Amino acid sequence: MPTAPAPHPQNTDELFQALQENDRRPYGRTRTVTAEELVDVAEQFAEPVPLVHALLELQEAYTYGSEPRKSPVVFARLLTLFDEQPDVFDERLRHLLFWRFKWVANALRALPEIPLASLRQWLTEMRDRYEKADLGLQPYYGQAYQLASHVGEDTTLAYELWAGRTRTRLSDCEACEICERALHHLAAGDDERALRTWEPVLAGQESCQEEPARSVSHALLPLLRTGRTDRARELHLTGYRSCRRNPSMSSEVGRHLEFCALTGNEARGVELLAENRSLFDEVDSPLELLSFLTGVEVLLQRVELVGHGELPAAGYAGRSWTVAGLRAEVRGRADDLAARFDARNGTAAHTDRRKARLDRAPLLDALELTLRTRSLDDVTPAAQVAAPAARAAAAVPDSLPELILRARVLDEQGHPDAQACWARLSTLVAARDYAHPDDPAVGPLVQLRADLLAHEASSAGEKDEFADAAALHEEAAALYGDAGLPGHAALARACALLPAAEIPAPGAADGAEAKVAALTAAHASAVRLHEETTGLAPFQEARLLRLRATALGLRLQTSGSEAHVAPVLAEADLLHTFATRHDLVGQISGALMLRASTYAISGDRPAAITEIDALLDRLKAHGPAWHLPRALGLRGRLQLLLQDAQTAHADLTEALRVAADWPAHAAGTARLHGDLAEACMHLGRPEEALRHLTRSAEVELRRGSRTDAYCAYSNAAQLSLDLGRVEDCIALLDSLLAEPDVAAGEMDDRLVAQLRLTRARALRAGEDLKVATAEFVALAAESAGWDDDPGSHVMIAAETAVLLGETGEFGRAREVADQVLVAHAQAPSYEQLSNCLRELARLQAKQQGPDGLADALALLADADRIADEARAAGHETHGRSLDTALAYEHGRVNAYAGEYEAALAALEKALALLGEPGRDDDRAGEWAECVRLAGAVEGLYLERPAPALARLDAAISRLTASGHTEETQPLISLAARLRDEE
Repeated sequence: MPTAPAPHPQNTDELFQALQENDRRPYGRTRTVTAEELVDVAEQFAEPVPLVHALLELQEAYTYGSEPRKSPVVFARLLTLFDEQPDVFDERLRHLLFWRFKWVANALRALPEIPLASLRQWLTEMRDRYEKADLGLQPYYGQAYQLASHVGEDTTLAYELWAGRTRTRLSDCEACEICERALHHLAAGDDERALRTWEPVLAGQESCQEEPARSVSHALLPLLRTGRTDRARELHLTGYRSCRRNPSMSSEVGRHLEFCALTGNEARGVELLAENRSLFDEVDSPLELLSFLTGVEVLLQRVELVGHGELPAAGYAGRSWTVAGLRAEVRGRADDLAARFDARNGTAAHTDRRKARLDRAPLLDALELTLRTRSLDDVTPAAQVAAPAARAAAAVPDSLPELILRARVLDEQGHPDAQACWARLSTLVAARDYAHPDDPAVGPLVQLRADLLAHEASSAGEKDEFADAAALHEEAAALYGDAGLPGHAALARACALLPAAEIPAPGAADGAEAKVAALTAAHASAVRLHEETTGLAPFQEARLLRLRATALGLRLQTSGSEAHVAPVLAEADLLHTFATRHDLVGQISGALMLRASTYAISGDRPAAITEIDALLDRLKAHGPAWHLPRALGLRGRLQLLLQDAQTAHADLTEALRVAADWPAHAAGTARLHGDLAEACMHLGRPEEALRHLTRSAEVELRRGSRTDAYCAYSNAAQLSLDLGRVEDCIALLDSLLAEPDVAAGEMDDRLVAQLRLTRARALRAGEDLKVATAEFVALAAESAGWDDDPGSHVMIAAETAVLLGETGEFGRAREVADQVLVAHAQAPSYEQLSNCLRELARLQAKQQGPDGLADALALLADADRIADEARAAGHETHGRSLDTALAYEHGRVNAYAGEYEAALAALEKALALLGEPGRDDDRAGEWAECVRLAGAVEGLYLERPAPALARLDAAISRLTASGHTEETQPLISLAARLRDEE
């Protein structure tokens, strides 16, 4: 990474070095302030050339840092220097000077306080200077057209005068000119012609610093209007990433916000607006700001129109905003800017263009832009979201006494509609004016408060918030005791036992063993509570029996011990007998589910299938219907274990269908989507699996299980990367990493690190090597402190070292590789480390040739030592042996460095280690490649074609005889080339 320049370089060499380092920085305040300081330093040397370079760097920083008011001032100094000392400007500096006349023209257009006459005067100055320097005038006519387009008058003539002229060395790049021509056709209403014109840029054939991001932002709506929705989606993802948070591309950000608003993606638009909040204050170009604010207003207008005007919105710093409030502020500022430009230009062009954007109707009701499908309800703060409703059929009584009694009856049945009743009651009781009914059937307020605590405790347990769940159950038990309800109190205390047993024991050497002991104790306590409590209602006694069986079931799940199977089945039978006697259909189903799960855990899958089939028959005949999704889900998981993915897919699909009738938490919808994703992967349907992973994450997120949601999203991101959907992966992870709890460091740091690692890999796959390298380096530094997980540090640092090698930073790559060697001593990773060292050696020899040979051989020496360690440790590699791989790499490294004899000797050693492949040998491809490289070194570089041909012909015969004909093709091609050159 570039280091900060010295504040006062002591000589011109140091100044030029500082200018080069600053040039590598991203545009923004740091680069601009540094450029200003370097101009001050350059002035002290009293030499014109360093000052010219410093001024050029400063103007570039102002131009791309969106500070158009300062750019012309710097250029005026440059022009004065040129007029006074033209010999100071060599050919390159002269070219840059005349090129930047266009930058000044662009800057002046962006400032409404500059009179139109001054703009025209500047263009006249540009034309006169170009003519005097004997330069072609196409760039001048290009600027004249852009001014006409800006003003909104005489555009046709100005376009013809520009577009019909031959390009010169000072013309804008092809990509920028293509964009201007396309925008001309777009303004004329010809979407198809505009898109045809844009195609070389949109396809990546022409590009520059601003392109294709600028063209993409303009092309999004024409693509939608012409039915190219998939292309629009793809370009939105790539284009937005290229311009986000960039003050000089705020206009483009605004058009991406507009695109979201017009495609049913208001929630994504609100998310992107928050990500670009800094642009409200950082954009100093009035013209860019006008375009950005108009895009913001299109989004806010749409959000308000669909009923979310009170939603918090990210706006100007210093205060909190709602959508409606920010929209009013933005509208006032943008209207003022448009009016100022129109007053300056003497037309209504900017007001009219603004109105046209604001008047556009949505082009699509819904376009799935990212893997994370969100609605405006999903981005509404939790305090403002109504409690999740149950299915439409669930009616919540209006009468308070009836509501309380209804909630209790449903709760006794285990009915999922109870949740809506408890949620409503929770809101009512929390109100300051709540008045408890004076009704003996309802009971005292303390009982209702205990009910609500018990419901809250159950919800916490479902989210694995075990400590909270246990404490809340105990608190509910105390209140039930105060209410004179010993049965309720005993049940609440029993409910506290299971989450308490799930809390990891501090300092336990064996977590599983400690948990088994805790669950054994929890079961004993539950039995004791059951035996000591008299007067239990049937539903309470059944729940106690269910808790007893569940404790033993969790113990079996933890231990996997065969000795723990029978006790679970015995408790399940007790529950089944009791529930049958009292006709408690929900607990009968629960007992049968426990039996099926127990057989599944114990490995008796046929018995588990028999049990679950019997349960499904009973559920269809007697209910309860809300148990069907979980029962079908269990059957689907069992079919996966039996490797019948097709049947599993059918069961899980049916489970999701019936789950739609019930609240997601009750039906286990998130788990069903996750299991269905697994079934889809087994069936070779990864795209379908991806959809189910994201649906699973969305359900978890809505119920507040954020860790589970992020884990599911992490899996989805990795799968999308595996599928080559790089931009989808990056967009998903960008969205997750911007979440407030992630940004505030409240989420598990290892999970966040995994998300960042996947994102870094996606950036690398998308060839955004600069950003990818920065993220990898940061992760490698952080993971170095993971004393409990040195293996992960080895993995991350090894990837980092290779990436640094790919970008040519071999010094830093070696430093990171040395860190990997240290971590490897704590957590041996023979293959990963050997792969890293060999790849670094190959990259260095390939990029540096003979100059890099010594360092490359030093890396291979380390890899050789690792291979010795692996052999001594009895390590078995998953693929080719480390010795074989090392010999082959010695061959390549020496070949790159021109040491052909050493290369050939190493390759022959690799061939001897490999041995000739047999008919069913999966090493045939590797062996053939080694022969090919040996043949090339021997025949082409050592100019010994005869032995090389003999080697190749023998290998071709061997491969053909053993059935590996495909592997012979590269050898045949090389042999033909050698014979042609003889």
